[in-house]
Amino acid sequence: MESVDVAVLGSGASGLTAALAAHGQGASVLVCEKGEQLGGTSAWSGGMIWIPNNPHMRAAGIEDSREDALTYLSSLSHDLIDPALAEAFVDHGPEMVQWLEASTPVQFQLVPEFPDYHPEFPGGKPGGGRSLECPLFSYDELGEHKHRVTVGHNYGTAPITMEESHLGRAVPVQVTADERVRRAERDDRGCGQALIGRLFKGCIDRGIEIRTQCRALELVVDSGRVRGVRMLGPDGPFEVKVRGGVVLATGGFEWNRDLVRAFLRGPMTSPVSVPTNEGDGLTMCMRIGAALGNMREAWWMPAVEAPGGPDGRPQIHLFAAERARPRSVMVNRYGRRFTNEAANYNAFGAAFHEQDVARFDYPNLPCWFVFDQKHLDAYGFIDSAPGAPAANWVTKAASLRELAVRVGIDPDGLQSTVARWNQMAARGVDADFHRGESAHDTWWGDPQVKGCPQATLGALDTGPFYAVEVKSGALGTKGGPRTDGVGRVLHVDGDVIDGLYAAGNVMASAMGMTYGGAGGTLAPGMVFGFLGGRDAARRSRQDSA
Repeated sequence: MESVDVAVLGSGASGLTAALAAHGQGASVLVCEKGEQLGGTSAWSGGMIWIPNNPHMRAAGIEDSREDALTYLSSLSHDLIDPALAEAFVDHGPEMVQWLEASTPVQFQLVPEFPDYHPEFPGGKPGGGRSLECPLFSYDELGEHKHRVTVGHNYGTAPITMEESHLGRAVPVQVTADERVRRAERDDRGCGQALIGRLFKGCIDRGIEIRTQCRALELVVDSGRVRGVRMLGPDGPFEVKVRGGVVLATGGFEWNRDLVRAFLRGPMTSPVSVPTNEGDGLTMCMRIGAALGNMREAWWMPAVEAPGGPDGRPQIHLFAAERARPRSVMVNRYGRRFTNEAANYNAFGAAFHEQDVARFDYPNLPCWFVFDQKHLDAYGFIDSAPGAPAANWVTKAASLRELAVRVGIDPDGLQSTVARWNQMAARGVDADFHRGESAHDTWWGDPQVKGCPQATLGALDTGPFYAVEVKSGALGTKGGPRTDGVGRVLHVDGDVIDGLYAAGNVMASAMGMTYGGAGGTLAPGMVFGFLGGRDAARRSRQDSA
């Protein structure tokens, strides 16, 4: 049996931050990752973190405060955000950023002007500043380890930052052809690849071991304290004893259909995450009596499934900015719009979970994204560049009525809806669902006219017409064991379970049902990983004294 001060289960941003924080306090650390490669869903993500009152805001002269941040989160709470966790997140987020930048290769920069997801709410920031990202990172710096990081199809190894994309800046920063060549030669990567690459480099520099293909099976508890963890690795079972604690950073349970059925508030059929997120950390906590919280919630994400995914499964695409582009609507089987298409993706999940109590069904599932030829020409669609034909899996028809028949939408309903939409678009006002009224909506719209309703409003009137089914997906679940303000897991009786910490999607999220802004998934995971890893290391020192 081997022994370390701190064992971290999971190698996404939360887990690697916990490992670095523990090591920074002098602890010996072992990271165990279930997958064949490290990085988790963090490596597949946009890589942004949402940190109110962060040091880069202050350096840029952008005003923010603890009070504004807490007021904003409280306004979104619906009584599902624990005030103590919100305070811990807001208070320690800037500290985490400063420590990582001072002690590791991790560096951050502002995503200029990126608004919060509910920017008009009290304490919100329509002009942005709370969303940070890492600069590009050369994977050549990882040497022989560069191929150990998992790569997803949504962001892949793209050598651009968010401000160089239509998602991160009103007018994207242009990258010259020569610069693109130089970036390719250095294997520069942005988004989640940059974040994980930098965290991983920090672990390599500190000699922190990261073992892959090691699945956690059971927590070892003695006299009410977690003393270790039993694992299954490539060479069979093994056990790790801990002096300070175990930090769970194993992700959510979105790929476990039984747990999804048992806990989530409504349908979720298309997870956009690594398939190893099967609830291992959750079930281990349940076995030892951990209190659970926020179990019905996920980081909801409309998703589009396309052919050509791994192992014969569909390729699941995040469906975010596309919904906000002009000359498009989303409709249900009745041909009716049912929400603001440009709303942030997490809030959009509630529209999928609306129930028709008379028919006892979900009226907005299935639903379709409907757009016209001018939309396709101007913006492209998923893997099709602007001006290119749509992929052959996208349904196409000469008229709206023919399109409706082909995909199973009520033709009269669709024609009526599009006619009304076109009238409202001409007036520049969505009287039905207020699309285009929020700074968030217009940010994600047409990059040439961001900041006004025309960025997202536009007539749908030029054939041929196209439709794609949109499904209820999630970036991950956000329920799990409840924790205190330093990430210590709580027992059902309210006491702390000594030696056990949780961070990221395995824990009951400090964000409740909401999503503060771009990077609102990764940020709390990293903050509580930072706090938990540090506290576990301190506990180890105290016990050794």
